[in-house]
Amino acid sequence: MLLIRRFEERTAEMYALGKIGGFCHLYIGEEAVAVGAVDALQPDDYVFSAYRDHGHCLARGSDPKRVMAELFGRATGLCKGKGGSMHLVDAARRFLGGYAIVGGHLPLAAGVAFAVKYRGGGQVVLCFFGEGAVPSGACHETLNLAALWGLPVLFLCENNRYGMGTPVERAVALYSDVAQNAAAYGIEAGRVDGMDVVAVRDAVGKAVEQVRTRQRPYFLEAVTYRFLGHSMADPAHGHYRTKAEVDEAKKRDPLLLLRTRMLSERLATEDDFKRIEQEVAQVVREAVEFADASPVPPVTALEDGVYI
Repeated sequence: MLLIRRFEERTAEMYALGKIGGFCHLYIGEEAVAVGAVDALQPDDYVFSAYRDHGHCLARGSDPKRVMAELFGRATGLCKGKGGSMHLVDAARRFLGGYAIVGGHLPLAAGVAFAVKYRGGGQVVLCFFGEGAVPSGACHETLNLAALWGLPVLFLCENNRYGMGTPVERAVALYSDVAQNAAAYGIEAGRVDGMDVVAVRDAVGKAVEQVRTRQRPYFLEAVTYRFLGHSMADPAHGHYRTKAEVDEAKKRDPLLLLRTRMLSERLATEDDFKRIEQEVAQVVREAVEFADASPVPPVTALEDGVYI
């Protein structure tokens, strides 16, 4: 979680310096969801993400250097500089991408789950998406089909309360319990505190095991909160929420919660945290240096991987 936090903070700095272009959505505040969820997976399981994908990609084990290089649009990036912030892909780790169309990747996740079932595999597909995707037709069509065909997919809704600047209660009819949107399709659902990484790991672990053994989809809502704006184009707090609200949410910072727990249970010492902080700082520093020193893709790369 600390790696994701520091990586995103440096990403914001690099964006401000013009090193990173285009749209850029940071994951600060939501780290516990990605880390807890991915920790419950097997190496051969599949992961799909949306446009806030940096954290998911890093949690899956992707090289921070190649992730940062992709944000820089460099040839050494995960997608050779062609994906950028919203379209990270690491096929070797079965991280099948970030997608910019809200709700548009849910059918793709179901498609991979269908392929797994068709081939008789034992993998699970984990699909991250925000609560803003729940009202979309693609979401409900996918839930229906996943239930109908019994697909091994875990739909993990990261409810950070705001779709861009729209509060969840103004966009989702069942906003007080978003997970219940799956009930109409006979899909078992649950909720978890998305700021508690241990709780997320336990909840996802149980859900994944159920999906894997029963070959049925599951819908899990992780209640979380983003500390910064929707994207780098959005002010830190925006005009749709108050600073007091954000400050209150920060009292349950997932890093702070885990740190406090580990210290109280004597699972780590202050020296341990200092060491981890130093190690992470070095990793992030090297990632930025690597990205900055990497070459820009040549113009001829525009035709690579394109059917003409």
